[in-house]
Amino acid sequence: MAAEETSGTIDVGGRTLAWRGLGAGPPLLLINGYAATAADWDPTFLAALAERFEVVCPDNRGVGGSDLGDPDALTVAGMAADAVALLDALGHERATVAGWSMGGFVAQRLALDAPERVGALALLSTDPGHGRAVLADAEVWRRLTDDSGSPREQATRLIGLLFPPELAARIDALFGDVVAAARAALPAATLRAQEAAMTAWQGATAEPLPQPPPRVLAACGDADVVIPPANLERLAERWPGTRTELFAGGGHAFMAQEPARLAALIAGFAAG
Repeated sequence: MAAEETSGTIDVGGRTLAWRGLGAGPPLLLINGYAATAADWDPTFLAALAERFEVVCPDNRGVGGSDLGDPDALTVAGMAADAVALLDALGHERATVAGWSMGGFVAQRLALDAPERVGALALLSTDPGHGRAVLADAEVWRRLTDDSGSPREQATRLIGLLFPPELAARIDALFGDVVAAARAALPAATLRAQEAAMTAWQGATAEPLPQPPPRVLAACGDADVVIPPANLERLAERWPGTRTELFAGGGHAFMAQEPARLAALIAGFAAG
């Protein structure tokens, strides 16, 4: 039986924040990455999580049903505050918090700013920022943020970064038109604002960790070209006691390659 799906919006400082929910159980706040909406998660991964959790997926500022507001106010800390406001609105005092890519930046910021709200932290294909990250080649960043050409051309470029070459062509043939439609709906102002937020995350000064620090799981694919897998070690240095898991053959979007395995890993870790 398919998990029951819910959705809604809340007001955050005069802005609309949209969210999507799936499943029943302990809450899992699942934060997506650059330019991605709550609707963009791999459905098999979401369904596997929803067997174990009440999964709550916000649309970050400026994507999906969420307002951008002032582009200059779009920061990693601001998106983390939005996520806390969503937990408040849904009546969740504490949740497992998982973030992918840029969403991992937001998840870490949430754990720094509101550690009492985090039961466990799952960091997927992400890095610690604050001058500690192993950054991708500049050409990868250029391709990731390049919104020139048609939405279909943008989709092909993006898919080529998210998956290993032997898989990317097949994904592009099957889902490229869907990705293109999503790209066409993205305002350029949102892309620029999220890019600025990510750049600021990398250059920010590291702050002391909350005490005690949260339990942290960090996982990625060993074929990730967007956020190199060497960042697992950097995350473990930043967050003492981090459990690391490397997925062989996994690209940046490795949750779409091994959805059941990753969902089980997160569930087992969250359960302690």
